[in-house]
Amino acid sequence: MKNLMILPGLFLRSLLQNGVDRVSQKKLQDQDFELQAVPSSAGRGFWKMFMLMVGFTFFSASMLAGGTLGQGLSFSHFIVTVLIGNLILGTYTGLLANIAAKSGLSTHLLTRYSFGEKGSYLPSFLLSITQIGWFGVGVMMFSVPVQTVTGWNIWIIIIVSGALMTATAYLGIKALTALSFVAVPAIAILGTISVGSAVNTMGGVNELFAYQPTETLTYAAAIAICLGSFISGGTLTPDFARFAKTKKIAVSTTLIAFFLGNSLMFLFGAVGTIATGKSDISEVMFTQGLILPAIIILGLNIWTTNDNSLYASGLGFSNITKIAKKKLVIVNGLFGTLMAMWLYNNFISWLGFLNMTLPPIGAIIIADYYFCRAKRYAALEHHSFQVVRWQAILAWAIGVLCALFIPGIAPLYSMLGAAVSYVVLAKVFDKPSAQRSSMKEVR
Repeated sequence: MKNLMILPGLFLRSLLQNGVDRVSQKKLQDQDFELQAVPSSAGRGFWKMFMLMVGFTFFSASMLAGGTLGQGLSFSHFIVTVLIGNLILGTYTGLLANIAAKSGLSTHLLTRYSFGEKGSYLPSFLLSITQIGWFGVGVMMFSVPVQTVTGWNIWIIIIVSGALMTATAYLGIKALTALSFVAVPAIAILGTISVGSAVNTMGGVNELFAYQPTETLTYAAAIAICLGSFISGGTLTPDFARFAKTKKIAVSTTLIAFFLGNSLMFLFGAVGTIATGKSDISEVMFTQGLILPAIIILGLNIWTTNDNSLYASGLGFSNITKIAKKKLVIVNGLFGTLMAMWLYNNFISWLGFLNMTLPPIGAIIIADYYFCRAKRYAALEHHSFQVVRWQAILAWAIGVLCALFIPGIAPLYSMLGAAVSYVVLAKVFDKPSAQRSSMKEVR
C-alpha cells in the first residue's frame, strides 16, 4: 500500500521535471548565444537555413548595383560578370560559413582569435556601425516611395516600418527565419512576374540579349561593383551560418543563397533598368500599375535585410559591451529609425568607404583559421585570448590600403592584401606554441 501511495508522487515529480525540461529546451532554442557558441542541440536543418540565408541576400542595394551593371554591359556580359562576382562572394562566405558551423561562433567572437579579446572591438564596431547605417538607409528606401504613392506622413511610415523591422531582430533567429519563409517566395514570384512582363514589353528575350549599352564598363569595374554590393553583409555570414546543424548545411545553403538570391537581385535590377530605366523591382512595378504588389515586395525585400543588419549590429555591440543582444537591438533600432532621414541623406556616401574596411576582417578570420591554426580553434571557454593581436590590426590596415590605392577590383584586393599580410605577420610575430592548441576543440 505504501508503495502504491508513492507512485502518484513519483509520477507527478516526473511530469513536473518533464515540463521543466521542455521549458528549458524552449528557452535554449530562443537564445541568440551572443557571447557563447551555439550548441549542437540548437542546430537547424537545410530548409530553415536555406530560407534564412536567401532572405539575407535579398538586398535592395544589389538591385541598384544590378541596374548599374545593366546600363554598362550587354546582357551576356552581365551574366558572366554576375557569375564571376558571386563565385568570389560564394567562396568568401562559404569559407566563413564552414568556420561558423564548426565553431558555433558569430563573426564577432571569431575575431577574438585573430584580433585578440579587446582587439576584436575594432571589427565589431566597424561591422555594427555599418549595419546600423544600412538599417537607417533601408528604412528610408522603403518610406520614400511609399510616401510618394500614398501621400502618408513620412514620419509615420518611418516609425512604423522601423519598429516592425526592429521587432523581428529583437525576437531573434526564429523570427528572422519565419519572416524569410514568407518573404523569399513572395519576392521571387512577384519579381519574376514583373520582370517577365517588362521583357515582353520590350519585345522578348531576344531583344534583351540584343541590347547594347551606350557607355560600357570594364570587367574589372563590373566585378568590383558586384562584390562591393554585398561584401560587407557577406562578412557577417557566421552570425547566421553558426546555427546550421552541420558544416555541409552551412556551406551549401550559403553558396546557394549567393548564387540564387544575390543573382536574382542583380537580374531584377539589370532587366528593370534595360526595360524601363528603373533598377528597383518595386519601381518597375509602380510603372506597371502594380501598386500593392510593389509595396509588398519593397517592404519584404528591405525587411529581410534590415532585420538581419540590426541583429548583427546587436551581436557586435554585445561583444564590446557584454550587454544582452536584445537590449542593444532596441537601442540600435531606435537610433537607426530616428536617424533614418539623416542617414539616408548623409551617411550613404560613407558606406562605400566603410564597405572597404569590412572585407579584410573576414579575410583575416579565414587566413587565421585555415593557414595559421590548421583548421582548429580551441573552445571559446577554454582559450586564453591575447588582449590585442597587433598583427591582425596591421594586416587589416594593409587590406584597407590595398582597396584604396590598387586600381581594379578593390574588394578582392583588400581581402587578398589582408589575408597574405596576416599570414606573414603571424609567422613572424607569433610564438610556435601559439599556432598549436592542445585544448579541447570547439564542438
